[in-house]
Amino acid sequence: MGYRVAVVGATGNVGREMLNILEEVNFPVDKIHAIASRKSIGVQVSFGNSNIACEDVEQFDFSTVDLVLMSVSGSFSKQWAPKIGAAGPIVIDNSSAWRMDPDVPLIVPEVNPDDVDFAHKKNIIANPNCSTAQLVVALKPLHDRARIKRVVVSTYQSVSGAGKEGMDELWDQTKGVFVLGPSEPKKFPKQIAFNVIPFIGAFNDDGYTDEEAKMWNETHKMIDPAIKLTVTCVRVPVMVGHSEAVNIEFHDPIDEDEARELLRESPGIIVIDKRDDKGYITPKEAQGEFPVFISRIRNDPTVEHGLNLWVVADNLRKGAALNAVQIAQLLDERGLIRTKALA
Repeated sequence: MGYRVAVVGATGNVGREMLNILEEVNFPVDKIHAIASRKSIGVQVSFGNSNIACEDVEQFDFSTVDLVLMSVSGSFSKQWAPKIGAAGPIVIDNSSAWRMDPDVPLIVPEVNPDDVDFAHKKNIIANPNCSTAQLVVALKPLHDRARIKRVVVSTYQSVSGAGKEGMDELWDQTKGVFVLGPSEPKKFPKQIAFNVIPFIGAFNDDGYTDEEAKMWNETHKMIDPAIKLTVTCVRVPVMVGHSEAVNIEFHDPIDEDEARELLRESPGIIVIDKRDDKGYITPKEAQGEFPVFISRIRNDPTVEHGLNLWVVADNLRKGAALNAVQIAQLLDERGLIRTKALA
C-alpha cells in the first residue's frame, strides 16, 4: 500500500531533490502533490518520468494526504506546519523552525532512529541543519565507543546551502570576473567567487553566528548535551557539497585504526582514506551521492585521546532531502504513517 505525499516548497533546490529521491528509493507513493506559493501555481516539476504541476499551498486540502515533506523558510514553517499537522499528516520539516522544540523530534536515522516514536506529539519531525546532519553521522559511532569530550569543527559550506540565489551568484560572479568585471554581491555579504566568507547566518551576541549555534545545539539534542563543541562556519565557492575539518577529543582511548574500522562498519558512512595524493574525498565527488564520506582519519598527538577527520556530504541530499526521505522510510517501517482511504 502506498501513501499520498505532498512536497511543500517543490520548486526550490531541496524540494526538487525530495521529489527525485522519493522516486529514486522507490518510496511507496500512490499519489504525489507538488505544493508551492501562489506565484508558482502551474509550474511543472519532475517526478520520475512524469511532470506534475504545482498547486497553491493556500488552497490545498492537507487532510487528503498522509505525509508532507516541507522545505520552506522558518517563518513559513512556523505558520503552516502546525496547521498541516492538525489536519492529519506527519510533517517532515527541513527549516530551523522546530528543531529545538522539546515536543518535536530532531532526527538523523543513523543517529537517533527511536526518536521517531514521538512523531505524533505535534505531527512534526524536524530535519537538522545540513552541516549538522553529516557531522552527527560521523560522531555517533565514535561517541558510542569512546565518549566524546570536545569537538572543534571548521566547515567549508557550498553556495547551494543558500539556495538557488546563492548558486546563481557564484555562477554570475565567476563569469563576471573573466568577462564582464566583478559584480556587486547580493545574496552574500561579500564576493564569493574566488573567495571564502567566514560568516553564515547572523551574528549572535557572543560573536558566533546562528549557523554555528545550530551545530552545537542540534548535536546536543541528538547525541549528548555533555559534548563540548565549538564551530567556525565558512562559505566557499563550491556549488554543491559541504566539507568539515573535525577535531575530536575523547574521554576513553581510541586510535586511528580502530576509528577507521568502526566508521567503515557504521551505517550511512563510506570511508575513503588512503595516504596518497588521491586517497580522500572532495565535495565534487560526493555530489549526487547518498553517504557521508570520511577521509584523513589520523591521531591528534596534542591531546591524550584525539582524532582528526575530514567529513564530506552532498548537502542537498544527506544534508536535506535525503535525510527527510530516510525519515519517511523510518516512519513507514515502523507503521507510524496514518493512512487515509483513497478516493
